[in-house]
Amino acid sequence: MTHDDFYDILFEPVKIGPKTTKNRFFQVPHCSGMGYMLPKTLAAMREVKAEGGWGVVCTEYCSIHPTSDDTPYPYATLWDEEDIKNQALMVEKVHRHGALAGVQLWHGGKSVANLLSREVPLGVMSYPTSAFNHPVQSQPMDKKDIRELRRWQVEGARRAVRAGFDIIYVYATHSYLLNQFLSRERNQRSDEYGGSLENRVRLIREMIEDTKEEVGDGCAVAVRFSADTQRSHNGVIDNQEQREMMEMLADLPDLWDINISDYSREMGSSRFIKEAALEDYVSYVKKITNKPVVSVGRFTSPDTMVRQIRKGFIDLIGAARPSIADPFLPQKIQEGRFEDIRECIGCNTCFATDNRGAPIRCTQNPTMGEEWRRGWHPEIIPPKKSDDKILVVGAGPAGLEAARALGRRGYPVTLAEGTDELGGRVLAESRLPGLSEWIRVRDYRIQQIKGMRNLEVFRASQLTVENILEFDFDRVVLATGSNWRRDGIGRWHATPVPGFDDQSVFTPDDIMKGIDPKGPVIVFDDDHYYMGAVIAEKLRDEGLEVSLVTPEGVVGFWSLHTVEQERAQKRLLDLGVKIFTSNVINGFDGESAEISCVYTETSFRQPASSIVTITARIPNDELYRQLQENSNAGNIKSVFHIGDCMAPGTIAAAVYAGHRLAREMDSSKTGDVPFRRERVTV
Repeated sequence: MTHDDFYDILFEPVKIGPKTTKNRFFQVPHCSGMGYMLPKTLAAMREVKAEGGWGVVCTEYCSIHPTSDDTPYPYATLWDEEDIKNQALMVEKVHRHGALAGVQLWHGGKSVANLLSREVPLGVMSYPTSAFNHPVQSQPMDKKDIRELRRWQVEGARRAVRAGFDIIYVYATHSYLLNQFLSRERNQRSDEYGGSLENRVRLIREMIEDTKEEVGDGCAVAVRFSADTQRSHNGVIDNQEQREMMEMLADLPDLWDINISDYSREMGSSRFIKEAALEDYVSYVKKITNKPVVSVGRFTSPDTMVRQIRKGFIDLIGAARPSIADPFLPQKIQEGRFEDIRECIGCNTCFATDNRGAPIRCTQNPTMGEEWRRGWHPEIIPPKKSDDKILVVGAGPAGLEAARALGRRGYPVTLAEGTDELGGRVLAESRLPGLSEWIRVRDYRIQQIKGMRNLEVFRASQLTVENILEFDFDRVVLATGSNWRRDGIGRWHATPVPGFDDQSVFTPDDIMKGIDPKGPVIVFDDDHYYMGAVIAEKLRDEGLEVSLVTPEGVVGFWSLHTVEQERAQKRLLDLGVKIFTSNVINGFDGESAEISCVYTETSFRQPASSIVTITARIPNDELYRQLQENSNAGNIKSVFHIGDCMAPGTIAAAVYAGHRLAREMDSSKTGDVPFRRERVTV
């Protein structure tokens, strides 16, 4: 077998009921942050994946009735005839490139609060809704409600057929309604839909049969199902009941889409969960069913994909995040262009933005979500409109992406980095615990600029205004990053914290440079994302006594959106880190810190030989301001500052800033709104 032949198995067609995929690449249903409100944005995003070679492209969760309303999270709908038009647009775009289109029909049960529709939530029993801890409970479903649910599924399937879908889902996992019926704990009914395993499986069997009867031979019917129960934890897999359920239903659907009950593992960030992490959970499924199986595992390695198929774990390579990071992943594998793959780094920025009710974005792929509204394509960028020579100062995520994209457009580009290594904050942060995969942000861009004859890279080049003016650059781009503040100013403190000018107060920059504080050390986390937890973990790994103080009620509050908060706090507790939530540091005397409760202002002193303060960052924009003010810079047409140098943010924001600058260089666009909007018009 040659190297090229090794990957051929990934491009074999797979029969799914009456339909056949062109290959084994399956973009499973995943949230988009777009939903029914942004149908053009959504259709363009899905189309790019079909164009990139995905054999199947699915919607996000698609509600079948107003009693399944997940507002404020964006979701798809097939409630009535009007919804068919929006869904048909996506199907048309996906079919244009020879891919199959799938729709995940969904009812949330008690997991939704119906904030928009104001319908009463439905449930297997009457339970408090799990959506935002909204203070309502679900209505226990009677036989009439169950008949109505089955009717809604059938009507949703009928509309899906009219929209042109090829694969129609029965959604029985992720703690939504059908999963609630399957659950031994949640389903305490005494009728034929509760109690015994056979009774708890009854409704999903009826839903599958109803759907198959409705669609006939025109569409495939898939079931999304969990391979284990909610009782699986700490590496112990509890799946006996799930096995028995699957044996009852084994060959009834045309496709099994298998995930697991622990969403923080299925959707886990790379800090905690590595590639193919579901393997031990799903490996038994194909021993039970003769129907094709798809599952996920944040597959980024073509070799891992082949292994999953050859070992008989799955038939189709399921992906959500890898398809976001690189919509052209299948095509690049087929063409042997492995160096061009933008590998997912598992940061979960995509999910975090959907969690905030906004269109998904991606650290690696700055075009994600911009396909329709800005007309950006992940693999195509327009050629240059001038011969202007461009200097990019700083080779962090913003500078590297700006240089790469400007180079792709054909501009003559010089990239100057002040240190010996490229990567900026990405390089530094990737050396912290759990963040090693983030180096892919740097490595992809370095790989891309290597062969560009119009792009020069200079390392160890600390440039001054005088240096820049010595050369004949038409445009200058400053991507000089930022530095963490040492004085404690951030979200909580608007003025410096007394004692934080002590030499025993450090910042994440100091820790990442290898400076070792003395213990005991207190990490003051007023950033609320990942940095506080990973710094505390690093210091604890080095044997120091560590405490963490945060004004929020949990460690890394914002990382709730990236599905890693609980794992981060558990890890610190397991390591023996003392955690003081809902507290702030108000002073430090070199021997102890004054800590006070954010609610009562009650204070106590905690022994500490050093502090690591993680609050806000200061943009390194001095060079930008000097160039703006320098009267001798008249030959330079324009000076830009981007990324953290302009306004410190996430790595994703920095990459996006670099890409946007490159796209808009020499742009003739006018107006205050730089993108198209989908409007609700009267």
